[in-house]
Amino acid sequence: MLLEARNLAFAYGKSAVLRDVSIALRPGELVALLGPNGSGKSTLIKLLLGNLHAASGTIEWDGKALRTWPRRELARTIAYLPQSPLWEPGQRVVDVIRTGRAPYWGAFGIESPRDAQIVEETARTLELTDLLNRDLDELSGGQRQRVFLARCLAQEPRAMLLDEPSTFLDLKHQVELLRMLRKLARERSLGILMASHDLNLSSANADRIAVLSEGTLVVDAPPAQAMDAATLGRVYGVPLRAVQDDQGHVVLMPSVAE
Repeated sequence: MLLEARNLAFAYGKSAVLRDVSIALRPGELVALLGPNGSGKSTLIKLLLGNLHAASGTIEWDGKALRTWPRRELARTIAYLPQSPLWEPGQRVVDVIRTGRAPYWGAFGIESPRDAQIVEETARTLELTDLLNRDLDELSGGQRQRVFLARCLAQEPRAMLLDEPSTFLDLKHQVELLRMLRKLARERSLGILMASHDLNLSSANADRIAVLSEGTLVVDAPPAQAMDAATLGRVYGVPLRAVQDDQGHVVLMPSVAE
């Protein structure tokens, strides 16, 4: 098992955010983490990264307790894409991707020939080669998201934790991003945990759906079992109905009030 987190609880002050949450992630697996705003998705990801400390529970990466990992080694194992990645004005695509190699840099930030090779290969994989010398400010939202994903891949991680990576993307780029993540998980044996708001795109691409509701994990199952209209309707507070698309996938639609 790549990640195993058990019985996690967390609170901001007296306000409980997560309650007894357990979740796992295997190599090559894409898991979609769903739930309404305020359900605890971002907090859970930060706990799994070690950016927050759980009030109770255990987190293990590759069988080792999270607290025992040196930060540099952890950065070579887990890549993180926040909801709203930042960049400096005038920063070029190649410079952003290059920062993904920081956990491997030598003293004084000196890059090796291998660092340059990985940057080049990553850019080619995500079809960014022609954009390497462009400023990020000149790119579309979909192109920028590919750049930030490339920065994650340049870390050569075993796992990626992505916090709502399709935010601000139009439908075409959302579809492309999900297909790309699924392909990367398979081809590189990456474990990917992705927070998302899109039930149907997640269901069509993820291996497993985990759903948080008010800080509690209420669903953790393959899409065919997870996409239950009654359960998710209660979670989101909206009546839902299930239909099948032409490929047999379950699609959830809001019920139209009469």
